[in-house]
Amino acid sequence: MSTGRRHPRAVLPAVLAVAAVLALSGCGGDGDGGDDAKASDRPATADTGEPAPKDQGNPSSSRVLGEIRNGDGIVVTITSAAREDGGFVTVQGTVANRGGKMFNALEWRSKETDMRSQSAVSGATLVDAKGKKRYLVLRDTDGQCLCSTGLTGIKPQESRPLFAQFPAPPADVAQVDFQIPTMPSVRIALSG
Repeated sequence: MSTGRRHPRAVLPAVLAVAAVLALSGCGGDGDGGDDAKASDRPATADTGEPAPKDQGNPSSSRVLGEIRNGDGIVVTITSAAREDGGFVTVQGTVANRGGKMFNALEWRSKETDMRSQSAVSGATLVDAKGKKRYLVLRDTDGQCLCSTGLTGIKPQESRPLFAQFPAPPADVAQVDFQIPTMPSVRIALSG
């Protein structure tokens, strides 16, 4: 008479087979078969000399284009400044609190009265020194900035992603200065 329950020994081979498939699939590359050739194209990490991991869309894993620091331990690291279809530039990176007290980026907001985004990096600008032009963060039709929001309550040793979109400078402009209110500026190269 069967009770509907399987004997543990009957289930074990199936469980082991699934675990083996999962383990083997995690060992594979990204499917292009060219990981070894591409590894030499990636920059070496500072600690080991081994190739840095490929960018998986995470700004913290990308190469550093520039870094801004203030005296309170706040570090803004820019990892990407890419021209996009549609005539805009997307700047990405991280904000890290290396200081000893909580950080609120309220001073980084735009002073415009019609700006709706709070705790944002809406006051950031790109400056084309060659063309003598300043580009402000883009806004959507509701007046919200196309940029990071929620940059309040950043605890010590915490970091958060940062992004902002700007109108693109002319195609012959290869470098711009990225500025955030109350912070020094940094020159970054545009890609794309």
